[in-house]
Amino acid sequence: MGRRLFSILALVLVLASSRVDAGCIDAAPPNHATVSITRHFDAQEQEERPGVVGIRGTGWFLSPTSMVTVDHVAAAMSLSGEEWKPVEIAKGESKHSIPARLHRLAGPHAQKIAVLELQTAHPDIQGFQLRMEPLVPEEPVVSFAYPGGHLRVVGGRFVQYGNDGKFAGAALLEMYDGYDRLVLDHGSSGAPVLDCAGRVVAVVSNLFTTTIPFISGTMRVSTAWGSPNVLSVPVPVLKDLARAQ
Repeated sequence: MGRRLFSILALVLVLASSRVDAGCIDAAPPNHATVSITRHFDAQEQEERPGVVGIRGTGWFLSPTSMVTVDHVAAAMSLSGEEWKPVEIAKGESKHSIPARLHRLAGPHAQKIAVLELQTAHPDIQGFQLRMEPLVPEEPVVSFAYPGGHLRVVGGRFVQYGNDGKFAGAALLEMYDGYDRLVLDHGSSGAPVLDCAGRVVAVVSNLFTTTIPFISGTMRVSTAWGSPNVLSVPVPVLKDLARAQ
């Protein structure tokens, strides 16, 4: 009975993931403008932050000289509006180090989008289009992200907008790759979330996890199936930039 129940549950999970993922992943743009971004700290910065040699996240382009991530990635990279600092921009085998600085933070709530300005244009990059219309519950979405510096294409769905507390104004998503609900982990912050037309609707900010203690250590687990596991920032906060494109 137990084995049969496990098989039924496994089948339900597989069907659920394939039902949500297939539509938007099949429609995802192959030549997307998403990149892995890394800020390597110099010797002085490493002295100030022992054990930290750099910060990695995900970014995406609005234009050849304008890139988007989330505020805590820009802050961890020590980017400001005054000083240009080299940022490594990688996509596949292509890597470029381009000086960048913080152009602006966007969003009225705790979670914000960071828009970065590049000192020189990135070659052969076309920016994403933005969607200003709100998402509809159960609408399928897809994200390109670089957890650990490696590209992952992740499907999922929009659940709801947060309406109070620290989640106010956020877009709550359920995202996964098969059984992997932790796919948008370290290095994924800043990843674009796209609708099935290939327009960016939100930016990945945080992953909801719980830590379970064991005698041998601890284990991080995601939220329950059917509930949000990703916190993202809706892109309508960039509406003035969308008009300027």
